[in-house]
Amino acid sequence: MRKILKETKGITLIALVLTIIVLLILAGVTIATLTGENRNFVTSARC
Repeated sequence: MRKILKETKGITLIALVLTIIVLLILAGVTIATLTGENRNFVTSARC
């Protein structure tokens, strides 16, 4: 029973870290888009 509990905690921690990383990447892309740092998006939006 203890082995299963330890494995579950490890998987949960890994899932939490991966979720945070994905959210940070999405936030970075969103901020770059909103501030106009992404030149391709800005020029294609004007067409």
